[in-house]
Amino acid sequence: QVQLVESGGGLVQAGGSLRLSCAASGGTLSNYHMGWFRQAPGKEREFVAHITRSGGSTGYADSVKGRFTVSRDNAKNTVYLQMNSLKPEDTAAYYCAADRFYTGTYYYTRDYDYWGQGTQVTVSS
Repeated sequence: QVQLVESGGGLVQAGGSLRLSCAASGGTLSNYHMGWFRQAPGKEREFVAHITRSGGSTGYADSVKGRFTVSRDNAKNTVYLQMNSLKPEDTAAYYCAADRFYTGTYYYTRDYDYWGQGTQVTVSS
């Protein structure tokens, strides 16, 4: 069973950048498709980005497309989320998740088997 730990969150001004990391242990990250989700207070957890096992394909929510980039380094067992041009509405706890078997979709929380504990991102206006 893989364990996931996110890091890199913090407080940033609007227009700034952050890079989140998701480090895996207890398993080989290259066996998993990976996703990033976020959850703001009082709201449901929502899809942000997805990357396939090899890193050859990615997908993004419309709200972050062109601003966020997901990548992975399987040799380091780590997935990244580069976030640029941050907006106050990006404020949320960000979670990485691992999907053992692709079942046709990757933007639902039910598509994923393992989750990290989250890292807080706060964007001030």
